[in-house]
Amino acid sequence: MKIVFLALSLASIVRAQSVAPSSNMAFLEQYAATYRFSLGRPTAVSVAPDGESVLFLRSGPRSFVRDLYVWDAKTAQERVLLTADQVLKGARENLSPEELARRERARSAARGIASYDLSSDGKRLLVPLASRLFVVERESGNIAELTGAAGGVIDPRFSRDGGRVAYIRDKELYTIDVGSPVEKRLTVDASSTVSNGLAEFAAQEEMSRFEGFWWSPDGKTIAYEQADSAGLEQFHIADLKRPEEEPRTWPYPRAGKANARVRLGLIPSSGGKTSWVAWDRETYPYLAKVVWTKDAPLTILVQNRRQTEEKLLAVGADGSTKTLLEEKDAAWVNIDPSVPRWLPGGREFLWSSERDGDWRLELRSRDGALLRTLTKGALGYRSLKGLGASGKEAFIEAGPDPIENQLYRVSLEGAQFEPLTRTPGQHFASFPEDGAAAYVVSSFGADMSRRQSVHRGATELGELRSLAEQPGLKSRIEFAVVGKRALHAAIIRPTNFDASKKYPVVVQVYGGPQHNSVAMAGSRYLLEQWLAEQGFIVVSLDGRGTPHRGREWERAIKGNFIRAALEDQVDGLKALGAKYREMDVSKVGIYGWSFGGYFSAMAAMLRPDVFHAAVAGAPVADWRDYDTHYTERYMGLPEENKKGYDDSSALTHAPELSRPLLLIHGTTDDNVYFMHSLKLSDALFRAGKKHEFLPLVGYTHMVPDPLIATRLDAAIVDFLRSSLTP
Repeated sequence: MKIVFLALSLASIVRAQSVAPSSNMAFLEQYAATYRFSLGRPTAVSVAPDGESVLFLRSGPRSFVRDLYVWDAKTAQERVLLTADQVLKGARENLSPEELARRERARSAARGIASYDLSSDGKRLLVPLASRLFVVERESGNIAELTGAAGGVIDPRFSRDGGRVAYIRDKELYTIDVGSPVEKRLTVDASSTVSNGLAEFAAQEEMSRFEGFWWSPDGKTIAYEQADSAGLEQFHIADLKRPEEEPRTWPYPRAGKANARVRLGLIPSSGGKTSWVAWDRETYPYLAKVVWTKDAPLTILVQNRRQTEEKLLAVGADGSTKTLLEEKDAAWVNIDPSVPRWLPGGREFLWSSERDGDWRLELRSRDGALLRTLTKGALGYRSLKGLGASGKEAFIEAGPDPIENQLYRVSLEGAQFEPLTRTPGQHFASFPEDGAAAYVVSSFGADMSRRQSVHRGATELGELRSLAEQPGLKSRIEFAVVGKRALHAAIIRPTNFDASKKYPVVVQVYGGPQHNSVAMAGSRYLLEQWLAEQGFIVVSLDGRGTPHRGREWERAIKGNFIRAALEDQVDGLKALGAKYREMDVSKVGIYGWSFGGYFSAMAAMLRPDVFHAAVAGAPVADWRDYDTHYTERYMGLPEENKKGYDDSSALTHAPELSRPLLLIHGTTDDNVYFMHSLKLSDALFRAGKKHEFLPLVGYTHMVPDPLIATRLDAAIVDFLRSSLTP
């Protein structure tokens, strides 16, 4: 019984006799150095309210340090507004543990100017940098530091008129007038367990809610979350290379155990007493969404613990609430973060629901009554992106085909829609908050193309320039629909593919909720193409539990994470093997990260007749050790579904392992904690099962370091090659 613990260099796992050819390693190094060819692309795109300019952040092609740019719609030219070097002048940027955690939740490795806030009139920009705040006057170009805001500032945001800024420091809420040297502290009761103005872990990680406070439209009041983590377990993350340092401690809500107690307060922005918003927090403990729009009431979305019910509530000035609508589902209710969206004037709002089996966009009156359904289920609504300047149309992302994402214009006066993008691929849009004078479309084509274009109506005004490197490899993808459930599949063959030969197969898998592995975007499959170049055919399949195939398809996994999803992967793989004779299904490897890592380990344990080797990156070993909001949505409460939790646990099935397994995990991962792989390795060791274990020392759920990312991908392919073709 042998367990291999590998050093950070990974050198011991990359066996010298089977390292990939240098030309292929050159691509892998380029892939890692460019952070999957994402560096150098415009990001954090904001369209100015008048539609005459576009703001965005961009780094160099091999740098995480972003600068702030503006693109002019009249000239189609860009210019630099602010750089990190201008401000820091070579000084080091130090980030607090709290800010690093927020960026981890957002999966951001950015440095330099990582974010900014545009005032509602588009005249001012607020830029946090190195725990300092800077205000940029767009017309004059003047840059001024808010010196009254002391260090350690988190999540700074303008009031609607751009005259004041609110932010969090040391878990308390502050405001400051632009140009003033004096800040005002609004809350005073933070403690070791109580925070004001910060979204709790579950909201950031699982609800797509990163804000913890909200300005009223008139700037006179701020709504803020107060979260009390008393009663939560305290998880500790240590730097294993520096045992002399104190570990960092975070409250963590494990499935079936305590959550943070969250409430919402209303406080005058000039200071004063907090009025607490009244709702049944015992029945609906989750605060999933908060919206405060001009001419409309403060609106909140709350959920029950099991996430089978949610209520949309309108909040009065005194904190009282009125129910606008309710959603119920026997399995779970999904959150659409893009709604509610109030229309100008506040008489109506947009809402989305899948109560009829498919997502549909709805128009509702101020009191919540349904006025009309705006889209049909067959359209495949996914997200509301913006409103037209006329107030009579909305823009949505949707797609009848699950592997595509298209942009549509939808009339608010009837069930009429018009496609704005038609090219096969994935198209995503950015709109200004108050109406679409212009908008930006980010397009990823099946042919490897990637571009970001600025539009006004049906007219393209120009393109935002990308500095990203061009890949030294081109994806060769075939999309197919196979198996008894018509599973969508992506097939990647090597460039020198020979139809007369048989190739071992590698399944790249996620296999879980909220994510599709199969998408019509060639640039998504570059690493898979590199893997194929090593002598494999790489495939991905989307089975039950993945989105965009209707309510029943997605909820087929309720109560058990693995059985239905694994059945579909096996069915799809066998169907592919029967259709494509070049696939050697007697030699199949599987690999994935996070849920995909969990899925890979379980596939090797439960179906060794199909999967002959597995690489499990950052796997969840036991769902009782993952967070409440994600886990309980799909699995229910542990005490009510012991059988499902036991069967869905890799620890339960560890004694069944009979195939080569490589575990990989970052030691400071605060999403899927390192304990998961430790527990799984321990269970395998106790069962006498050989496996290999690669700890990534000092890394979280992301691996942005180019050297480590290169070594890691080389290690994975070497393990698969040696396991499948020894």
